[in-house]
Amino acid sequence: MPARVTVRLTANFQRNLDTIRAFLEEHDAASTFERLLKDLFDLVIPNLESFPSLGMDFLSRVPGSLQGKIKLADLTRRLGGDANLRELIFGDYLILYAVQDAQLYLLSIKHHLQLSFDLQGHWGS
Repeated sequence: MPARVTVRLTANFQRNLDTIRAFLEEHDAASTFERLLKDLFDLVIPNLESFPSLGMDFLSRVPGSLQGKIKLADLTRRLGGDANLRELIFGDYLILYAVQDAQLYLLSIKHHLQLSFDLQGHWGS
């Protein structure tokens, strides 16, 4: 992995930020979103520029199901041999990013509470 990379935000990452903003506003925590943006641009991105392997290797996970193994194999094939997919836990957020050559692409960001299932909505009351 290169010593220093250029960080780029993908359209999906930007959509995720919009979703997080709406989620936090719905829970009366709009100031938390402002802090997230500040931390992203003042801490996370500068650290990833200098240390692109900061996050955990996402592709080293061993799926527990056949479907998971098929999806992981497809993802690995689509990324190509020179891409590195990583995940970074930052405070209340999970960030997925890819490093390819001297480019780092922020792919996705989720608040940890967005990752839980809506069991009541799924199963009914």
